[in-house]
Amino acid sequence: MTNMSGNRNPYPLGARPEADGIRFSFVSEEADCGILLYNSRTGGEVRRIPFSEEDRMGNIYCKNVEGIKPEAVTYQFYRGQKLVPDEHGRVFPGKYIYGKKLQKGVRRAGFLPDTYDWKGDRCPEIPYSEAICYCMHVRGFTKHISSEVKNRGTFAGIEEKIPYLQEIGITTLELQPAYEFAEAEDEADKNLPSYCVPELSEHTGKDKKVNYWGYKKGYYYAPKAAYAASDNAPEEFRNLVRMLHKNHMELVMQFYFPEDVDRNEIAEILHFWTLEYHVDGFHIMGQNIPVDMLAADPLLADRKMMYYGFGQEAVYDKMGAPKFPHLAEYNDGYLYDMRRLLKGDENMLGSALRHMRYIPEKAGRIHYLTNYYGFTLADLVSYDYKHNEANGEENRDGNANNCSWNCGEEGTARSRKVRQLRIRQMKNAICMLLLTQSTPLIFMGDEFGNTQKGNNNPWCQDNSVCWLDWGKQNSEILEFWKQAAAFRKRHPILHPESPLRLMDYLSCGYPDLSYHGESAWRPHMEAHNRHIGVMLCGKYAQSDKYGTDDFIYIAMNMHWESHQLALPKLPKGMCWRIAFATAETEDISESGEENPDSGVTLAPRSIAVLSSVQVEQKPGTGRRRRGGNGKGLETF
Repeated sequence: MTNMSGNRNPYPLGARPEADGIRFSFVSEEADCGILLYNSRTGGEVRRIPFSEEDRMGNIYCKNVEGIKPEAVTYQFYRGQKLVPDEHGRVFPGKYIYGKKLQKGVRRAGFLPDTYDWKGDRCPEIPYSEAICYCMHVRGFTKHISSEVKNRGTFAGIEEKIPYLQEIGITTLELQPAYEFAEAEDEADKNLPSYCVPELSEHTGKDKKVNYWGYKKGYYYAPKAAYAASDNAPEEFRNLVRMLHKNHMELVMQFYFPEDVDRNEIAEILHFWTLEYHVDGFHIMGQNIPVDMLAADPLLADRKMMYYGFGQEAVYDKMGAPKFPHLAEYNDGYLYDMRRLLKGDENMLGSALRHMRYIPEKAGRIHYLTNYYGFTLADLVSYDYKHNEANGEENRDGNANNCSWNCGEEGTARSRKVRQLRIRQMKNAICMLLLTQSTPLIFMGDEFGNTQKGNNNPWCQDNSVCWLDWGKQNSEILEFWKQAAAFRKRHPILHPESPLRLMDYLSCGYPDLSYHGESAWRPHMEAHNRHIGVMLCGKYAQSDKYGTDDFIYIAMNMHWESHQLALPKLPKGMCWRIAFATAETEDISESGEENPDSGVTLAPRSIAVLSSVQVEQKPGTGRRRRGGNGKGLETF
């Protein structure tokens, strides 16, 4: 029985259960359109219900269908002779095989159960200053057999890896598109923006490719069914979010909106994932996005919102001072300048230092040296040129400007000297990333030297090119990442909530941030210079756990020759010691507080991090250092 006597509100679009049945709303410029209902158990067609002129409001047809239970049916629409899946479907029941092209009429929507037990779940609301982000592809993260998880390539597989992610210091996961999209139906659109979609040449092969990344118009209200180990993707996704929150971790989702997506609907989509899936934030992609409107949305005020840039001054002038600064810049400015310094280009020191101290007013900034597009960290130091032949575009796709350096040999290196230099350069990159004062982001696998074999645009590579090979971890790089990430967490002066000012505004005798050269307090910023000392005064940062922070000194030398940097004199009773370094570095005198000319000698292309320690008097033995393990390395 069909009844249109009740409320005819057509929003939200799609289908939603009502007290007496289900209300369907469908946009169509054609009058010949309607609803197809199927038995959810057998898949057989149950009813064909045409829309009538009485059901039309503008170009929206809305009908309330009584006498059916949501759990008993699936549905799709039709327009003329064409079957139309519901773009607003909340769930697409069944088990989907990734990469298999669906037959027409197979993508049938169902209804999202409202019985999930969140067990008191709450979002952790981690400040940007405390976060370390990890960008991942759901399938590629655990699909390789070496991942040793039960549910490879799925949301459940990520959940199994939560202990590992905690071990390496990650607080915030950023997922590449994890909403429903048709990876096997169409090639990627060559006209989409290059920052979030595959870069294709004018030539395209005859064969359709799998859109592994998923940057295309999608079914924005449903978790991707092929990323679920079970036939219940919504529950599996909710389980992942709940377990992340239980471990004080966050989940941020990427959403790509091409031009043909209704801009008025974007807020509704983000509201849905906030309310139904408790996600912690969104990285918005696309052109002409109403970002200021989204930034000021009251429901999203405690969700991380990432975009190229926000007009936060205008937003916060309307909203007042933010209780939880939730906006963050997310762009490539940091990536290119820091890569150029890493490989030793001249005239990059000033730009790099600005990047390392930059934090926007009233907002965050996500900085990264690698991401899902471009070279991985290992490939950044192994290839001068892109090697995308496997994409079928004759290596004409992808970005030719990678600011990379192969350390003397292209690809797999036979030379031990080249391999050692690559290890050092990866450690240098990790130092740059984690010692920069905004929010660091690393792409999956870079913490242990994962390679994509020089492919910098693997948008269609659903194979070993993109799947993490957990069996080929470089343990030296992984342990260094853990050490550096723990050091960052241990020292709040390395991740302040607001920008350091290069001033002594506490009148303590030291500015919060200062630069040094071969002589203390006298940095050399000439174009040819590639070495600098950066001192951070811990008096300007405290933590509940550790109290007032230490002095930190970052000695950087990206030149191909050794250099000495002076160490500033510390307050009486303190001396410098080396916490960690990317190359063999001479230790320094314990009497550094009495010797203003003391310094540290850096090997070519290396970074050393020093911290202050108290020197205590012990009768009959002279000075001794408090803390450390006696080997010049900090214990974590």
